Amino acid sequence: MENLDLSKFDEQEKPIDIKYYLIKYFRYWPLYLICIFIGLVTVFLFHRYTMEKYEVKGSVMIKSNAAPEVRILDRSNIFSGGENLTNDILLFSSKNLTSEALAKLHFDVSYFASTNIKEIELYKNSPIKVVVDWDYPQITNRKIRIEILSDSTFRLLPGENMFLDNLFTSYKYVEEDRDIFNKNLNFGEEIIGESAKFKVLLLKNPRQYDTFEFVLHSPSSLIDRYSSAVQVKPLINYGTVLEISTVTKIEEKGSDYINALMDAFLDYDLKEKNLISENALKFIEEQLYIVEDSLKSAEGSLQRFKVQNRMLDVNAEFGGVLDNIQVLEANIQAIDFELAYYNTLKGYLTAKTDSFEEIVAPSIVGISDGLFNDMTMSLVELSMERRKLLSIVRDTHPDVKVLNQQIERLKENIFENIQNLISNTESKKKENQKKLNSFDKQFSNLPKAESDYTNILREFKLRENLYTYLLEKRAEAGIAKASNVPDNSIVDYAKRGTLIYPKKTQNYTYAIGLGFFLPFGFLVLFHYLNNKVMDQIQLKNLLRIPMLGTIGYSDKNTNLLVAEHPRSLASESFRSLRSALFYIASEKKCKKILVTSSISGEGKTYISLNLASAMALSGKKTCIIGLDLRKPKLAKYLGVSNKKGLSTFLVDKDAADEIILKTKYDNLYAVPSGAVPPNPAELLLKDKMGVFLEQLERQFDIIIMDCPPVGLVSETMDLLRFSDVNLYIVRHDFTHKNHLLMINDLYSNDQVRNFYAIFNGLKGGGDTYDFGGYNYGYGYNYSYMMKNSYGDGYYSEEKKLKSGWLKNMLAKFKA
Repeated sequence: MENLDLSKFDEQEKPIDIKYYLIKYFRYWPLYLICIFIGLVTVFLFHRYTMEKYEVKGSVMIKSNAAPEVRILDRSNIFSGGENLTNDILLFSSKNLTSEALAKLHFDVSYFASTNIKEIELYKNSPIKVVVDWDYPQITNRKIRIEILSDSTFRLLPGENMFLDNLFTSYKYVEEDRDIFNKNLNFGEEIIGESAKFKVLLLKNPRQYDTFEFVLHSPSSLIDRYSSAVQVKPLINYGTVLEISTVTKIEEKGSDYINALMDAFLDYDLKEKNLISENALKFIEEQLYIVEDSLKSAEGSLQRFKVQNRMLDVNAEFGGVLDNIQVLEANIQAIDFELAYYNTLKGYLTAKTDSFEEIVAPSIVGISDGLFNDMTMSLVELSMERRKLLSIVRDTHPDVKVLNQQIERLKENIFENIQNLISNTESKKKENQKKLNSFDKQFSNLPKAESDYTNILREFKLRENLYTYLLEKRAEAGIAKASNVPDNSIVDYAKRGTLIYPKKTQNYTYAIGLGFFLPFGFLVLFHYLNNKVMDQIQLKNLLRIPMLGTIGYSDKNTNLLVAEHPRSLASESFRSLRSALFYIASEKKCKKILVTSSISGEGKTYISLNLASAMALSGKKTCIIGLDLRKPKLAKYLGVSNKKGLSTFLVDKDAADEIILKTKYDNLYAVPSGAVPPNPAELLLKDKMGVFLEQLERQFDIIIMDCPPVGLVSETMDLLRFSDVNLYIVRHDFTHKNHLLMINDLYSNDQVRNFYAIFNGLKGGGDTYDFGGYNYGYGYNYSYMMKNSYGDGYYSEEKKLKSGWLKNMLAKFKA
């Protein structure tokens, strides 16, 4: 057996029998149903005690506000739209914006229903409201129980933390007794105690003695939690619509936060946009304050002059000159105002190195240079964007460095433009001053009183025009501020959420799949690791020799099944085997049948006895010989003496006629093994053994030779020369697959002939009994089934089998 040639076992590839595997594993359907049921119940309980999690989403459209002129002047900023979008994404998770959003919501207190099933947050359905004074230390992140006593009173209670609370709840109870607990308190009164200062308001009228729970959350912890709970991403690639989402246990609560966060983002955007108008209004108010004082002074001087002197009509003679002087003085005043703005802006840019949000727009003060206006406003916008980015990241961030480079280049361009504007404006002022000097010479010819009056009037008109101009600019700036709207807009508000945990349909599908595949995989692994022969199909695939028949398992406590229970189902399988043997070696007058197996315990003697009984019942004179001289069992089973037998005959102690014993059954004789000899192999090799068999051939129709295992001892191979038919016994759930290698090797090498396999002890599954029958090597197998019995009471044990439904059910789980 050690040097077996297994190459011939793979000569022919056998097709996979799908039906065989379906029947083989479908017979365990109760196990699948039980596992699936357990899986479904487990998933149901998991869903029952697990808090659902929902994903709520909203979307915001981000509009680019970079001026095209800046993109032309600064080529590094042409493709900066993606960076701006990234900054807005980071802004949504900033703590400043989160703080503004939470300020609009009442998230500092969470309310829960008191239940033993799972944690249920009430949110807006809470019958109470707790108003907290956060300037005072509070008991945070711990559940406080509140018991409603009446419409006006309540009681605060501590709780007891159970083991499962750590698994199914978000917060633990306050276990220690506090000075505010177990007291009758009134709704609306301020509760002050150790680490507590708040009011409890009754919103609805709950039932008396209803119990609720609430948790206080510190604002700082809320900001930390919600700032990290938001996910922001572009809705589509290369688009400017951002999707803002968060995962929440309460749909409405999550929707309210997302909507408040988007509103806070738009308010922040509008606030940044109004900053320019606010700076302009601030600058104009400062100028108005100065001009208003000078105007009042000029008006007082004019009033005093009119009181001291009579009213003069200077315009009658010098009206045209006076008008020209006033126009030129107004122009010079406007030019001085522009120069003051240029010098102020120049000094501001020189002093400031990083923040330029307070720059007043040139258009506000009346400067109509389009390019200068655009560059200045772009500088303000870049500076605001930098400040917004610094609220999220540090100044070493790459995006901040890029903005610094853009601001520096734009600042250099504005410096160069300011120099040119100052030079041009000063030239314009000189021209106007030259014209004004010319008109002043003409006006100097007036009398002194008239000249003084004219000068006072000129000063008053100048201040009045400037004051009117500033009032107009203030009104324009106020209108611009009032008409400002955010550049960005909300596309979709968050409404209904999507359940993301637990995924119920998916979990039930997994439960069904695992409930089926886990036992299926276990069975496949078990059958793969099981090295024993378990069914006929498996045996046919493993064996080279043909199968002759199948012997069913019998629970009768006897080895003479056919003789003592001829009407049993297993007895019928021996009759089928008997019929099959009649057709083999039919030319022999006396048929010698040798029975062997691989190892001991596979039922050789059992098969020999019952096959001999079946032959005897058919009228054939049958003799069974116990050739297993090492472990004699035949005499014990037949109830005859083993003192005389084959071994005593072969050592010449007894005669042949003395060892042939008649049994109590008709036509059945036996030759026991006799006493155990020291050299059984050598005894069976004697010529006397052949002479004895020839004598038996003359006396009997059938000779059954009960031989020792062919895989353990050598004498069986020597006895094969005397047999006509050789039966090789394979026992269900006992014979190992590797035990079949030797008989296959002998058969493939033509060392044995006329060998046929008998599948012994097959245990039926369900209501089908896969035993009995005959097989001529062509694959035909005849099996008896209870549902196809030939009539009521044909088999003596049929009634018993029908009533044993529990046994049949359990038999389905047998391998």
